Amino acid sequence: MAETLQKGTLYVVATPIGNLGDISTRAAWVLAGVDRVLAEDTRQTRRLLEHLDLHKTLTPLHEHNEDRQLAQVLEWLRSGEMLALVSDAGTPLISDPGFALVRAAREQGLPLVTIPGASAVTAALAVAGLPTDRFVFEGFLPPKAGARRRALEALGRETRTMVFYESPRRVAGALADMAGAFGGSRVAVVARELTKAHEQSVQGTLAELADQVADGRIPLKGEFVLMVAGAEAEAAGLDVEVDHLLVQLLTRLSVSDAARMAARITGQGRGGLYQRALALQNRE
Repeated sequence: MAETLQKGTLYVVATPIGNLGDISTRAAWVLAGVDRVLAEDTRQTRRLLEHLDLHKTLTPLHEHNEDRQLAQVLEWLRSGEMLALVSDAGTPLISDPGFALVRAAREQGLPLVTIPGASAVTAALAVAGLPTDRFVFEGFLPPKAGARRRALEALGRETRTMVFYESPRRVAGALADMAGAFGGSRVAVVARELTKAHEQSVQGTLAELADQVADGRIPLKGEFVLMVAGAEAEAAGLDVEVDHLLVQLLTRLSVSDAARMAARITGQGRGGLYQRALALQNRE
């Protein structure tokens, strides 16, 4: 490798989401060179290191001990140790631990380097056949049914493709609640076991996918990514309401901030709202 590892640096390293052959050359090189690997699950990471024929010091860093470990990890960095942060699979911090550490390292001015690679979000979207020019990642839905339904209802007017993670235990309930919130005819994709021998990616309506989970055509095994098409853009008649909203926002906000706020409220694209806000401002 042309680059060299730098002392006192935290390397945030993406690892395979299933197929160990997906480890990048650079990720393997970083894992070989660091002083210590911070792992969400040391057993899982040890299997990866054995695949790479590496013998490294492993330190657990997960949601239950991250706050307690933080001071020690920062001290290791300040003393010049080179550390790699990995999750069980995929890119750290994407619905995985590590945020508190990365934020603290940045606040203290410690060097951070990202080593990109696999992510279940982008891997699933790439073969979903749903719009990917704009999408929103919602991570894991609340485990309790009531909270999950409220979270989904809040997304009822979302026009972007929505991406969720879900466990096998809750995927049937999640699909049923999505059908209730978005309508059973809404197009969606269920992806599971990505990059593994039994990889499956199925497109259909939410009602159809719920049936396939119920009858076993989509087995309840492995980690799931659920992707749901966004709501149809509302009729052009809504433009009058949008104009009124923008005019009110422009009395207190800049054009850019007004467009950003209107995008959050309406679910419409920020670029189009910016141009409309600019036109409205110039018309006054």
